[in-house]
Amino acid sequence: MAQRLAGEPVVAVYASVALRARQTAEAIARSHGLEVIVRDGLQEVDVGDLEGRDDLRAIEEFLSVYRSWHAGNIDVPVPGGESGQQLLDRFLPVVDRIRAEHAERNGGVVVLVSHGAAIRLTAKTLASNVDSMFADAHIVPNAGAVVLELDDAGWQCLSWDRVAALPPGVQP
Repeated sequence: MAQRLAGEPVVAVYASVALRARQTAEAIARSHGLEVIVRDGLQEVDVGDLEGRDDLRAIEEFLSVYRSWHAGNIDVPVPGGESGQQLLDRFLPVVDRIRAEHAERNGGVVVLVSHGAAIRLTAKTLASNVDSMFADAHIVPNAGAVVLELDDAGWQCLSWDRVAALPPGVQP
């Protein structure tokens, strides 16, 4: 990711509290002479009772809950964990603060390093041109990127990592 963003005018790099996110963010920030700003609230979905499990039943259980969020049932929690609404309630205010911190600056790219499921749900919620079916069907891989831009019409998705068939109105 640091190599992919090397030529971009990055002005700030934010990361979740998770070590793997901070490590990715550090590589990006270093290539731009910046420091990583760690923000609580950007972490991955709290999977509760499924934490540390990689068996098929746990994966299917998480995917069932996650798909229900994209179907509009964001109050359904992961067993012993958080709901989609709880994720958004902690994630979106951080995005709003980051946006506000950079609203006065002209230009530049702000990088937010987080985690796949949280990014997908947040991007779908923010971007008017990303629907639930698309976000549910397109996993964001490790070191993948979803590019959002805020303009007068609101948030728009400009690109979704490695996806050839983007939602209508999204240019690669």
